[in-house]
Amino acid sequence: MRTIIDLPDAQISRLAELVEQEKISRAELIRRAVSEYLQQHQVDTDDAFGLWKNREIDGLTYQDRIRDEW
Repeated sequence: MRTIIDLPDAQISRLAELVEQEKISRAELIRRAVSEYLQQHQVDTDDAFGLWKNREIDGLTYQDRIRDEW
């Protein structure tokens, strides 16, 4: 998929330097940068498992109690 973005001249110049250094296309460089960014900001859903294990009330009972307030 194609995406159009606006970048400041300073970033374009730096990208041009990296393209020459890495011997890859600008598009490939940007794809790699986006991929790295997404990996660094990935939400680990495994962290959510087991959150209720030490609670006195189970999740379904809690949900029912909260909904009764409506």
